[in-house]
Amino acid sequence: MKFLNPDKYQKYCYERFDYYLIQVRRLLPTARVEHVGSSSIPGAISKGDLDILIGVDARELEASVRILFTLGFQEKQNTLRTSELCMLESISEDVAFQVVAMGSEFTCFLDFRDRLRASPDLVIQYNELKKSCEGLSHDEYREKKSTFIEHVLAKV
Repeated sequence: MKFLNPDKYQKYCYERFDYYLIQVRRLLPTARVEHVGSSSIPGAISKGDLDILIGVDARELEASVRILFTLGFQEKQNTLRTSELCMLESISEDVAFQVVAMGSEFTCFLDFRDRLRASPDLVIQYNELKKSCEGLSHDEYREKKSTFIEHVLAKV
């Protein structure tokens, strides 16, 4: 696993987010559309991918997922899938949508982003964790990252 410094990817991710913000709002005008993931956190290193949270009413999640397919996305395999969460990935670029039911536990993507934005020390720790994962498998990286995220979210 290789990570990029923010100056190598964040500007591009912000531009792509702006593009998708317009596209999603055109299709789902009541959805909450938020830039999440490392590319949304100043100073965070990343694989260079873009993550976008799309928050919808729980009753509209399945219909919203089907509508988002029209933007060239498909359901991401081997990820958690519930009635309140569906992960989508772009067919053509390194962009993922986390479609979540607003008010569910899966809005934690926002909490994690906001805590790191508010704490440069947490960003340093997150970057160090990622650097320590270079050379690990994707599953090993995901496990270490999940532990860190749970730790950050558990802090009051």
